[in-house]
Amino acid sequence: MYKKVLVTGGAGFIGTNFLLFMVPRYPDITFINLDKLTYASDLDNLKDISKRPNYFFVWGDIGDSETVNRVMCENVEAVVNFAAETHVDRSISSPRDFVYTNIKGCFNLLEAARKCNIKKFLQVSTDEVYGSLGPKGYFTESSPLAPNNPYAAGKAAADCMVRAYFQTYGLNVNITRSTNNYGPFQYREKFIPTVIYSALRDAPIPLYGDGLQIRDWLYVEDHCCALESVLFRGEAGRVYNIGAEEERTNLELAGSILHILGKSPSLINFVSDRPGHDRRYAIKADRIREELGWQPRHVMEVALQTTVQWYVEKFNALELEE
Repeated sequence: MYKKVLVTGGAGFIGTNFLLFMVPRYPDITFINLDKLTYASDLDNLKDISKRPNYFFVWGDIGDSETVNRVMCENVEAVVNFAAETHVDRSISSPRDFVYTNIKGCFNLLEAARKCNIKKFLQVSTDEVYGSLGPKGYFTESSPLAPNNPYAAGKAAADCMVRAYFQTYGLNVNITRSTNNYGPFQYREKFIPTVIYSALRDAPIPLYGDGLQIRDWLYVEDHCCALESVLFRGEAGRVYNIGAEEERTNLELAGSILHILGKSPSLINFVSDRPGHDRRYAIKADRIREELGWQPRHVMEVALQTTVQWYVEKFNALELEE
């Protein structure tokens, strides 16, 4: 068990859910949340833990090595790196930001971890580093990396650097690659919140191309449970895929959300496909199931309804404020 854990990007979607899950669960571990509070971050989402004695927030940018070194070398024993630019569309229009945070930022963290003798470095990555799949088959941890957009390329580069620090310096690292997450606190530019908020306003819901791109969906709390297992019990140097085998086309998922909301499918609006759009992501998560005993606890038919209801309540609150 670690005494102090640094969580970078803890005010973003998955980082927020991870801290809300871990801080009350481990009162004897101090969690430091280092976040530069970009447009997709919101400290208000962490208000339930903000006054707990084992939680502290530090404003800072992982792209700034001085900040990283200062925070890391104050008795931090483990690092969980969520900090990243993640929106694929933004990576296409502004790739520089993704290189800065996703590659340079990860490098700064690794260098500080090496110098400060960190006991565990957990890099939270994505299945997008594997590239696109055809209609059959699955990626495993040994599949080659073949990213097709600047976001995925930046994450793949960071993964390679993390591996190098294990091989070269003996830093105790793990890399996790999860499928698409859904759940509360996700920024509205992502697919599920976009569909929900558009539908609630009876506005057109944009779907790229024919809408038949396939993604495997993972409820964010299940992801947090998997990260907990890897943080404490992951074998040094291991990569762990995390997925629930809940594949849906974008069209199917949008239709399910519209059904939950009682809205017409006529709201769906097909638009020109984006460059480098991967057709299908699908992974096998046998390693984490067999080695660490992790299993997803939520099925999408139920968890999606819970998720939609959360955004409906948030939408209604925002409408009242306006």
